[in-house]
Amino acid sequence: MTDVDLEVHHSAEDIAAALRADVREGLTAGRKWLPSKWFYDARGSELFERITELPEYYPTRAERAVLDRQAAEIAKISGAHTLVELGSGSSEKTRLLLDALREHGTLRSFVPLDVSESALAEASNAIAADYPSLAVHGVVGDFTEHLGLLPGDRPRLVAFLGGTIGNFLPADRAKFLRSVRDVLSEGEWLLLGTDLVKERDTLERAYDDAAGVTAEFNRNVLRVINERLGADFDPAAFAHESYWDAEAEWIEMRLRARTDLRVAIPGADLEVSFAAGEHIRTEISAKFRPEGVRAELSAAGFTLERWWTDPDGLFGVSLSRAIA
Repeated sequence: MTDVDLEVHHSAEDIAAALRADVREGLTAGRKWLPSKWFYDARGSELFERITELPEYYPTRAERAVLDRQAAEIAKISGAHTLVELGSGSSEKTRLLLDALREHGTLRSFVPLDVSESALAEASNAIAADYPSLAVHGVVGDFTEHLGLLPGDRPRLVAFLGGTIGNFLPADRAKFLRSVRDVLSEGEWLLLGTDLVKERDTLERAYDDAAGVTAEFNRNVLRVINERLGADFDPAAFAHESYWDAEAEWIEMRLRARTDLRVAIPGADLEVSFAAGEHIRTEISAKFRPEGVRAELSAAGFTLERWWTDPDGLFGVSLSRAIA
């Protein structure tokens, strides 16, 4: 088996400092919020994997359907020597791309980036075991901070899948796409997964399933703060809500205080009051239209070369080339 090269740019101390800063900023704001990245400790990751298998949650299945059909064409068009995966997680869907690039004869290396060192090491070792001739270079980091440190033989194909791009507010999304373009050479590639605008009921059910798994996932951000910052949140004191904002064209996930509450967060040197009915926004998940995706990519310095959807038109995957 090929040895895995693991490069750490985001230590446990860095993560703790980032959580403290986000909690202080978000929970002292006029309209309280928390970043969705803090859902993902080991329990949160397990809950999300369960969400992807729920009947209401279509994005994972729809995106996989696109990659099943188009991976060979993606490999042929890009001719990539290196596949870079941002927010790698389990790298499951990426195996479709690795297989296609290997079959095409251009694949040399795989560079997964993830904030969790343990999850990245596990995923990287699994890939190295199944692709023994592949150079695997994992990068422990935050894809909003450490893109400039990504290695790999050119041309590179950067995959940002799962609709995660929708978790950025529009200005942050533009900044992020530009930062991806800035680390690529002209002619390198971005493969982007985007959930599409559709009827309200389908969207809201995808984020509020009948089994309550998404509700537990949403409350997990409070458990993470309890564990890492010594807070005394009672997750059961908050109701899970999902709401389609038709004007912004995004789903908001929220936690609503059931009663008046006061929460101590010693690790952030903070006490926070909640009025009954007050919300914490824990996630936005923007939904896209094809013309909007093209415009945003163009503004960031990419030209959209291919656009695919699943057979039901629920989810879009775009392949774009970095231009001068």
